[in-house]
Amino acid sequence: MVAVRLGHPMSLVLEDVTLGYNRHPAVHHITATIPDGSLMAIVGPNGAGKSTLLKAIAGELRPITGRITNSAGRSGTAYMPQIAEIDRSFPISVREVVAMGLWRRIGPFRRLGEAERQAVADAIAGVGLTGLEARPISTLSGGQMQRVLFARLALQDASLILLDEPFTGVDSRTVEDLLDVIDGWHRDGRTVLAVLHDLDEVRRRFPEAMLLARDLIAHGPTETVLTAAQLTKARAVGEALDETAPLCQRAA
Repeated sequence: MVAVRLGHPMSLVLEDVTLGYNRHPAVHHITATIPDGSLMAIVGPNGAGKSTLLKAIAGELRPITGRITNSAGRSGTAYMPQIAEIDRSFPISVREVVAMGLWRRIGPFRRLGEAERQAVADAIAGVGLTGLEARPISTLSGGQMQRVLFARLALQDASLILLDEPFTGVDSRTVEDLLDVIDGWHRDGRTVLAVLHDLDEVRRRFPEAMLLARDLIAHGPTETVLTAAQLTKARAVGEALDETAPLCQRAA
């Protein structure tokens, strides 16, 4: 279990949570408590339910069973899906995408004031894209697009940040720059959960980890979760999954 940090309320509690689509389970009976201010990587084999879990925490998927308690609420939660789910053909600029991070504060129709324009400029500078403010997003590289999305997240000022495979198809320099942005969020006291595949990266930059294989294999300090034995168990559980199984029943 993740140790409770004294003085911090619980930001996220999963109680016997089963998730799935059309009553077919993708995540089974997960119980975990993630304290406020955690920096946690969610890892596991393909099809382990990692993205499904993030969608449920973000409020986009209702649990089949169990309960998710998110003290940040939907207004205090920022969720970045996989980049493949984002339509980049829409004619919109870098500045306009980043400014969307202010919608919760100013609404979709109010014009940006001087303070808001400066906040947008600062967010763009914070991810290293100064000078590209007017560029259409359809012309950006994968790494540049991820920087734009990180800048938009920064402006949402959320206390819980959910990142689904944020470094897929991104060059190594951008990965390091964005990891530094995540570190800054963590220092600010925000809770960050990120679905990642690079275990060396997780060991190097994420103090906590959750290992999924539809079931919760382990969660807690990264060095105790990403052991050879735990990873072997996750791989074995993943290979034994029955994709045609009905809604699971908890064993007696």
